[in-house]
Amino acid sequence: MTTASGIISLGRRHFIQGAAGFTLAIQMPAAFAATRPKTAPPALVANAFVSVSADGTIIVLAKHLEMGQGTHTGLATLVADEMDADWVKVRVEGAPADASKYNNLFWGSTQGTGGSTAMANAYEQMRKAGATARMMLVAAAAREWEVNADSIVVEKGVMTHTGTGLSASYGEFAEAAAIEPVPPELVLKSPEAFRLIGKRIPRIDSHTKTHGTAIYTQDIQLPGMVVAVVAHPPRFGATLRGFDATAARPMPGVLDVLAIPSGVAVVARDYWSAHQAREKLNIDWDESHAWRGGTEALIADYRKLATSPGETAHREGDPETALSTSAKVFEAEYVFPYLAHAAMEPMNCVMRLGTNTCEVWNGEQFQTVDQAVIAGVLGLKPEQVKLNMLYAGGSFGRRANPGSDYLKETAWITKALASGKLARRPVKLVWSREDDMRAGWYRPLYLHRLRAGTDRRGKIVAWQHRIIGQSILKGSPFEAAMVENGIDRTSVEGAANLPYSILNIGVELHTTDVPVPVQWWRSVGSTHTAYSTETFLDEIAVATGKDPVALRIDLLADKPRHLAALKLATQRANWGTRTPGVGRGVAVHESFNTVVAQVADVRIGDKGNLRVERVVVAIDCGLAINPDVIVAQMEGGLGYGLSAALHGEITIADGRIEQSNFNDYIPLRIDEMPRVEVHIVPSAAPPTGVGEPATPVIAPAVANAIANATGRRLRQLPFRLA
Repeated sequence: MTTASGIISLGRRHFIQGAAGFTLAIQMPAAFAATRPKTAPPALVANAFVSVSADGTIIVLAKHLEMGQGTHTGLATLVADEMDADWVKVRVEGAPADASKYNNLFWGSTQGTGGSTAMANAYEQMRKAGATARMMLVAAAAREWEVNADSIVVEKGVMTHTGTGLSASYGEFAEAAAIEPVPPELVLKSPEAFRLIGKRIPRIDSHTKTHGTAIYTQDIQLPGMVVAVVAHPPRFGATLRGFDATAARPMPGVLDVLAIPSGVAVVARDYWSAHQAREKLNIDWDESHAWRGGTEALIADYRKLATSPGETAHREGDPETALSTSAKVFEAEYVFPYLAHAAMEPMNCVMRLGTNTCEVWNGEQFQTVDQAVIAGVLGLKPEQVKLNMLYAGGSFGRRANPGSDYLKETAWITKALASGKLARRPVKLVWSREDDMRAGWYRPLYLHRLRAGTDRRGKIVAWQHRIIGQSILKGSPFEAAMVENGIDRTSVEGAANLPYSILNIGVELHTTDVPVPVQWWRSVGSTHTAYSTETFLDEIAVATGKDPVALRIDLLADKPRHLAALKLATQRANWGTRTPGVGRGVAVHESFNTVVAQVADVRIGDKGNLRVERVVVAIDCGLAINPDVIVAQMEGGLGYGLSAALHGEITIADGRIEQSNFNDYIPLRIDEMPRVEVHIVPSAAPPTGVGEPATPVIAPAVANAIANATGRRLRQLPFRLA
């Protein structure tokens, strides 16, 4: 709405305050309203997560970012089921940044999305939020009708008294419910009473996304907004010595050119003007402290480290002695490259500075960290930084940056403009694909060295695993909690907790210090540990004359979830049958408390080209909140992992990143996507994550299929057969 001053109002929606102790005064910007049909202001704010309008609309505040993984649908389902709500009347909005109310329960006092924790940490919390709202609404109806609340039944948001036939919608009693006390005790539904949980209900964000009305950062337009792009150093560790903007400043649309700690920012009326002007800058970079290393030299250094013991991450028995006395010893070395996240929406952010306030619009994934970093740059308190959580066009971990890099960059620009002619103008920072690809923050490069020993009967009696690579957690807010005795848990996860029953196991880690910025990438440590352990085990099985599935079953005797997923996948894939010209491989891995097994069928062409024709997936993720979302995440996670296995690689030469865009960092093409069948292991256990666990399993399954077809063991990714 345009005000008399010509400023577009954000149309903040004021939540009505009811009885003390359970109401919130939450303000939501108009950007959110554009993502859903217009509704009346809530008449009932039952708690921090649920409100109900007089027209019957139920608004769920989601504390987790929706970046395509279905989080908003899952969170809303939990609320709606406990409320017995009409699904078509449920809307979802992003919760504000407030860790006191919206923290990730698995992360202590931190608000954020990641680690496939959204459903797992919020499962009971959101159900309780829905149950609270239901009880308050029913209590209001019971009070007016002068009946017992237990005699009122609810179906699709309509309350009916069984004795009198009196009936009313939630909306009709929303205002009356606002004065009801918060129920001191809650009784949640038993699984057999679920009406939405476990069903394939439509995703709540499908309509706006398919109709083009969903709001992403790039869609935000504020009065007077300027657009900024930044020229970054060509090598990590380089700094700005000086620049000449003589050719850039007179260009059409250019408003300012300024130095910031990360480079040179060009501020213009629009993106293209800023981008074109950046090309005209003459920048003098100080590269006296720049890193000029390269991929091949790193691998060579890592290979040397692999010959010596590292820090102990896990140890059972005496693997060294067991290896020395084994009848046969197997050895393998694996190399995994740096990987970019390459989300479809590159990094971007909109920021507006006010008087002792700052407001931000973006696909916000790491609220608590980002709030603190932005506040630190601007000299504010974290609570003075308001973060509006929009949809994100993918992330795969990238937007949960431990240093809040692109948000911090926006804050630097906003602060620099505050004292000049552009003061108080909102700033939209836009990174190009090339900016994003070369900025760092990759999945680290790793090298693994594995040795295993078998006895005379072919039984594995020793297992030694050395991992060499950078720490993701070092220097991050999570270092104190997740790095212990020099061991970064994310470097060894999937290896230090190897599920197979082997008497003598040793897992060691060499943490390297390389100036290439790294961070979590979809499925984190399992991206490399699943591959090395599952292909190495497969190699041993074949060499000792054992069926790869039979060997796994034997070694997983005390792991019922692994066994259930493995058996379901192999049964549905008809393991043991052969198709001429097709290799078949299997892999099973646990990550984020979820077990995924995959069987891949691969056809190898005459010229060494391969095609993954079919993948059968079985997943044990506890209770399936929405099977359709689970299937989609298995398909998407599998595709993301296959993309990396077939093509993904960031290489460095003389300190410079060699890739720039999707022409040389190639994503999986549609014609490379296999047929995927997904089977969910029935479970009544609390839900676990589904966003990441499919990603690490596909590469070893395909590699094992390639070995089955050709006899070749691929020990360096991405795959190269020709």
